[in-house]
This record gives sequence, structure tokens and C-alpha cells, in this order.
Amino acid sequence: MRFVLEPEQQDMADTLRSVFATADVPDVARAWAGGDAEGWRKLWQSLGDLGVTGVTLPEERGGLGLGPVELTVCLQECGYAGLPGPVIESLALLPALVPDLTADAAVRTAVVAPHLPCALDADLADEVYACDPGSTRLLTGISLRRRESFDPARRLFEVDATGGRDVPGADFERAFDLAVLGCAAYLLGLGHRMLDLATEHVKQRQQFGRPVGEFQAVKHHLANALLKLEFARPLIRGAALSAGGPHGGRDASAAKLTAADAAHLTARAALQVHGAIGYTAEHDLHRYLTKTTALRQSWGTPAWHRRRVATALATDPKTPIGTS
Repeated sequence: MRFVLEPEQQDMADTLRSVFATADVPDVARAWAGGDAEGWRKLWQSLGDLGVTGVTLPEERGGLGLGPVELTVCLQECGYAGLPGPVIESLALLPALVPDLTADAAVRTAVVAPHLPCALDADLADEVYACDPGSTRLLTGISLRRRESFDPARRLFEVDATGGRDVPGADFERAFDLAVLGCAAYLLGLGHRMLDLATEHVKQRQQFGRPVGEFQAVKHHLANALLKLEFARPLIRGAALSAGGPHGGRDASAAKLTAADAAHLTARAALQVHGAIGYTAEHDLHRYLTKTTALRQSWGTPAWHRRRVATALATDPKTPIGTS
């Protein structure tokens, strides 16, 4: 298995990172948390112009016709930037779930039973879906009730629908697995951003006349975080390559578990080296900490994914994780 990105994939990642840096995502995220969607929609339109919103859609539906590996590249960069909004729903879940979806700049979100009982940013979305293993519906005539979220930029809504239309031909299992994989990639991006913030901070913060990054204990914390993140990367790549195969769900769950644990450990290490300033809402680290905590429990809890992996391995112990 080749773990290094192809030149075209690396170019895609570099382009997205440049777009997010130019857009000043921290300001966009803070406005989005307050219900101001203007900056976010402008950025989303830019992603649509690049083809990112249709990265996995076939060319005849206006997409780029790329696969799960490129999807994870895009979502890792979204995670590194801390991009808010229903990104996983719009890029990973619904393009695989809705057969007649075309590439555009529409904002789509979904209730996914039983793992996502609330729709993310439903008040600002153009389309809201309700889906489970038995059915998928595009909702109309919805009423919303806001729910509190640990991450202020993850705006959760309970959805009551008075109508809607069924979406025939929806492949829930495959779409859900791609969303789980996308969440893993997003978490990996979050982890790397927190590690970069922590590394930069310990180069500047001084104690006893020396940067604290020169102390061995600090180096060990950050090295352990990097090791965890780098261990998650091949699992995400393996799950992307096995997506749609007989072990795609198991591999996606393994990738999600590993990326979530790595991002969580990195969050703890980054907060420890930052000290109290990392808790403050004004500091960028705070946005990544809260998003990591929220996403660790989203798209299936760690306990649910562990059961899924254990059941799959008990059924077929001879096929290693990350192989089809």
C-alpha cells in the first residue's frame, strides 16, 4: 500500500490549505457560531468553484469523479482549518446516499438515526434529509428546536417534519461508512493543527531563560501525540482503499476510533503545554479542542465502533484491517 500522496492529491491539499488561510477560517467560524453565515457561504462557494463539493460525484453529475482517498484529503484539510458547518454531511454522506444529487454549492445536512439525532446547522441549510438503514427522505415543512452543543460552532437542531419525499435507491450503509471515514480524516486534520499550535507555542514560551520546548518532558508529550496521529494516517488510507468492499465498514470504524483517540490525546497535550490560555474562547486552540470532543462522539460513539470492529474480526479474523 502506498501511503504518500500522489502529486495531484498533494496539490489538492495545498490548494485547500491556501484557500482556508486566505479566508481566515477562525473569524468565519466565530461568525457562523453566532448565526452569521455570510462569510461561510462565500467560502463554501469557493470550494464549489474548485469542485470540492462534488469531489466524489461522477462527472456526468458535475463532479470531479474522484474516490474516497481524495475525499479524505479534502476533509483532512477541512479539519486542519477547523471549518464549521455540515461539511461531512455535504461532502461524504449525501453525495453517496442520494442517487440524483448534482455538484453545486448547496448546503445539505441530515439526521442520521441512530447516530446523529440532531441535524447540524439545519436553520442555515438548503436541504435537510432524514435517513436510517430503512429509508431516506428529503424533508419539507420542518420546524426546528435548537439544542446546546459542546462546540459552539456545531449548531444542533431537533427536526420535526410535516412532509417530505422518499429518496429511492439510497445506499445507506455505504454512505454512512464514507461519512465515518470522512469524520476520521477531519479528526486527523484537527489533531495535526493542535500539534502545530502546541509546537509553535513551546518555541515561544520561556521558562528559566529557555523555550519550554527544549525540556525533555515537553518533547515527549508532543512526540507521543505525533506518533498517535501518524499511526492513524495509514488506517485512514487503508479504509479509503477498502471503501465499498466487504470490510469497508469495519475499516472505517477502526480508522475513526484511532483518529479520534489520537486527536483526543493531542488535544490534552496541546492544552497542557498552553496552560490556562488554551481554555479561553478567544484562543484558536479552544475551537479545535471543543470540535475534537464533539466529533469523538459523533458518527458513532467509540463504544459502538469498538463493538463493530470486534464483531467483524470475530466473523472474519483472517483479513487484516485496511485490506479488502
